Amino acid sequence: MEEQIKSVFKSLKVQYISFWIVPLLLVVVGEVELLPVGIKADSVRAVYVFETVGILLTAISVPLSLKLFSLVLTKKIDHMTFPTALSRYMLWSAVRLALLEFAVVFNLAGYYFTLSTTGALCALIGLTASLFCIPSEKRMRAELHINKE
Repeated sequence: MEEQIKSVFKSLKVQYISFWIVPLLLVVVGEVELLPVGIKADSVRAVYVFETVGILLTAISVPLSLKLFSLVLTKKIDHMTFPTALSRYMLWSAVRLALLEFAVVFNLAGYYFTLSTTGALCALIGLTASLFCIPSEKRMRAELHINKE
């Protein structure tokens, strides 16, 4: 049982670190201008679309990723057997980070394509929301109601 908990916790840490590596790589690629920086900056329509979709995506994904995990945890995972609950916990943690990751990457891409700071701000909001998803073994045990033996 302890080995399974340690394994899931290591996987959660890898997921979280991967979550941060992708935006950092995108920023590095954008700053060294390997991306077509400012390619849509002169198109008012493209800027409007990127800003609007980015804002809506962030406004939907941040609360959804945080609240959805809580709801799934209380409604479904609490009623499962231990091995199934652990695997579902890891799955829904990945889904939560994927929702945030999509919003962050879209907004960073929008920032570099349109040079609009709205994309950067929305990406920062998504990255800040990920700080509420930092995995810890103590938190995982508390959420899954596992007592340390």
